[in-house]
Amino acid sequence: MRDFDFINSTRIIFGRKSEEKVGDILKGYGFKKIMLICGQNSVKKSGLFDRIVCKLKEAELDFVEYSGISPNPELRFVEEGLGIAKQYKPDCLLAVGGGSVIDVAKSICANYFYDGHPFDFNLKKAVPTKTLPLGVVLTIAAAGSESSDSCVITEPSTKNKTGFNHPLNRPLFAIEDPELLFTLPKFQIAVGVADMMMHTMERFFGVSDGNMICDEWALALLKHEVENARIAYNNPTDYEAQAALMLDSSLSHDGLTAIGKIKSPFVVHALEHAVSGYKTDVTHGAGIAICYLGWAKYVYKKDLKKFAALSRKLFNIEEQNDEKAAIIGIEAMRDFYISLGIPTTLREVGITESDLPELVRLASCDGTRVIGLYPQPLNESDIKAVYALCL
Repeated sequence: MRDFDFINSTRIIFGRKSEEKVGDILKGYGFKKIMLICGQNSVKKSGLFDRIVCKLKEAELDFVEYSGISPNPELRFVEEGLGIAKQYKPDCLLAVGGGSVIDVAKSICANYFYDGHPFDFNLKKAVPTKTLPLGVVLTIAAAGSESSDSCVITEPSTKNKTGFNHPLNRPLFAIEDPELLFTLPKFQIAVGVADMMMHTMERFFGVSDGNMICDEWALALLKHEVENARIAYNNPTDYEAQAALMLDSSLSHDGLTAIGKIKSPFVVHALEHAVSGYKTDVTHGAGIAICYLGWAKYVYKKDLKKFAALSRKLFNIEEQNDEKAAIIGIEAMRDFYISLGIPTTLREVGITESDLPELVRLASCDGTRVIGLYPQPLNESDIKAVYALCL
């Protein structure tokens, strides 16, 4: 086990109607001016936005609204929100939504005290030294951004979708009411599960020194997600299943399942970021599922033991030969995605062979970048081969 320094400072307020506490929670921290950030339509159509506003007013908190953030958020949302924040001067930002809304809020918080370009952190040209506090009311179990140190934004002129990690990115608190998931479309439930699972799988496939407890945690968490995904997909109002997925989302991306491991880039995420950066209407969770299947087919022989262990744990595969178990498991994962209505090929999301050179260029940064670390780093030719398997 490697040395590590781990803390997750995000407070999670979990349970039915927990969003009704938002005013008191904010007031309890001493905040007076709140910048309220949300997405395009669903939060307002569901009535959640009005309920949040009511609670802010009851707590006698001043607030300004910034809404309209789209999935796979572009840098312009950060720039627009930053302008509002600089003028309004909030004590705290409150993100009501999922990963896209939360990541825009994180970027605004980090850039509020920074005088450089708002994409500098994503390009690793600078690191934040101070941020505004951020609270979250979570509306989808997926990205795990509510408890992670990650912030992903797309720069549209270059189609560069990339993130930066820093402890200051972790929200101060996250309010999680599983009943808010009851009205989600089934597709959103499904791709959310694919996303949260990959956060754990990326860590599971990292270098392990011996029998590491974090790998056991990862397998147990993944099994829990698979079981509850099937229940929630077929019955979206099943409270226990949705509660399980909401908490799983937070646990999958808080870093716990990577304790004691070498920190390595998320290879499947890097492959997917090129996909949804290039074609912004591709839902991140769908792109993740597609890229995982191609990547797994390409690298599974490099760590048969782990691929076999994943297969046996998630899908109860009894095959004793590791290579056969690994192959069966990859197909079982594909069948699992299909059972939830998730696309499993690039062609299903409108990407054909003619698009591959641009995907390879984006993922490899014009051939200058090697992505991943374990079980195999991927150079430009490897990336091309993986995408070909994704078709």
